Amino acid sequence: MVKVIGVRFRTAGKIYFFDPGKLDIKRGEHVIVETARGIEYGTVVGDPREVEDDAVIQPLKPVLRIATPRDNEQEAGNKIKEKEAFKICLEKIQKHGLEMKLIDAEYTFDNNKVLFYFTADGRIDFRELVKDLAAVFKTRIELRQIGVRDETKILGGIGICGRELCCHRHLSEFVPVSIKMAKEQNLSLNPTKISGVCGRLMCCLKHEEETYEELNKRLPHVGDHVTTEDGLKGEVHSVNVLRQLVKVIVDVEDEKEIQEYRVEQLRFKRRHRHNKVDVQDAELKELEKLEKEEVKSKLDDN
Repeated sequence: MVKVIGVRFRTAGKIYFFDPGKLDIKRGEHVIVETARGIEYGTVVGDPREVEDDAVIQPLKPVLRIATPRDNEQEAGNKIKEKEAFKICLEKIQKHGLEMKLIDAEYTFDNNKVLFYFTADGRIDFRELVKDLAAVFKTRIELRQIGVRDETKILGGIGICGRELCCHRHLSEFVPVSIKMAKEQNLSLNPTKISGVCGRLMCCLKHEEETYEELNKRLPHVGDHVTTEDGLKGEVHSVNVLRQLVKVIVDVEDEKEIQEYRVEQLRFKRRHRHNKVDVQDAELKELEKLEKEEVKSKLDDN
């Protein structure tokens, strides 16, 4: 076992482990650490704890110090400089006529490097742009091309639920999302309904996937034949997954009625759930495109 603290460098960013040493570090404090990018200013996301040795990438670097008031002032100054750097880079991009969308500018804590994040449809030759920027900032310049999901994570926004986007607020890493998850939750398979602000399948489809899979195992399918506890036979009309209720079309005195039962009041032959997607050809093609983009995005991230 090894003692570590988790540190984040961005809101909802990935958590990295560092050795707290003999420092009395508490959750929410700011610390100065050394990373592959240089000296960085981060936020502690948890109290020191012990983890398995194989959960840590060696060598485990130590925390240099708890951030001082002067460090906090420097970090605040860097944030102001980043806004100016963003403006200058935007002007240079327009000057060179490059087809790229600038997303963010970031200074390392020690001002050893300025990073610019951008999106573009293809590869961009930005060598002349880097030379111009290096002449202005007199430091190392790095331009990093990111995907649409990363763009949305950085910029943030409001989802169709009316709340702040999951990726910007708390998701430290993107998880694979599939159409099967939407089908499992009985959601509309219209691409415009299950796509997020970034244009990819919504990350929140993953949140309740396991719960819906477990609840669906107990329910019959729409169209299945069931027997009620009072001996009536009928066909499943619809199901309410969360409430575990089933509406059944039954014959009562030579007339068909729709009656609602709790799932435990029904007898039926359980079978494996299928994932047949009943949508129009145009929608199906759009869904397949979304899923392919999802897989490609995951490969690019790796």
